[in-house]
Amino acid sequence: MRMSAALFAAALAAAPTLAQDVTSGPEKGANTPALTVYDATGPNKDKSVDYAAERKDKPTVYLFVRADRFDRPMNRFMRELDKAVKKDFPDAYVVAVWLTEDADATKKKLPAVQQSVGYEATALTCFTGDKAGPKDWGVNADAFLTAVVATKSKVTATFGYQSVNETDAPKVRDALKKAAEEK
Repeated sequence: MRMSAALFAAALAAAPTLAQDVTSGPEKGANTPALTVYDATGPNKDKSVDYAAERKDKPTVYLFVRADRFDRPMNRFMRELDKAVKKDFPDAYVVAVWLTEDADATKKKLPAVQQSVGYEATALTCFTGDKAGPKDWGVNADAFLTAVVATKSKVTATFGYQSVNETDAPKVRDALKKAAEEK
């Protein structure tokens, strides 16, 4: 009996650390806010571009990546999502936005990441403003990665992660599928 109580207490104490999702990103149904970023690897390479305006009506997944938390599991998530978009969604695209204190170093690092990984449907970009990200996007500082699905200039789904890997990609893919099917 005493052992069961101790195990229950330990499980209860661990519960908050097991919860990986946090609320992050704009409200579902909100207009997609402006998103001016430096494009390090995408179709606007070496230029600043407002991807929200450019992608306006097309299905898009915006990933806000805390540069200090980018790791192999997060990269596996991004690769899996990139593969799904390339294979199943010809009009869709992924815009990965690094949030960092050192935009200049990040601008130089992202092409090396691209060369190593070989994303096919993902632009690696850098937000050059505050490391918290663009204020209108509501990125939670506790989220290591925030995924925002949008189409037709509207946010259709958001996901905030403190821990993420390739097993999380199907949820975002499903949200993108639902957004792409909306008429």
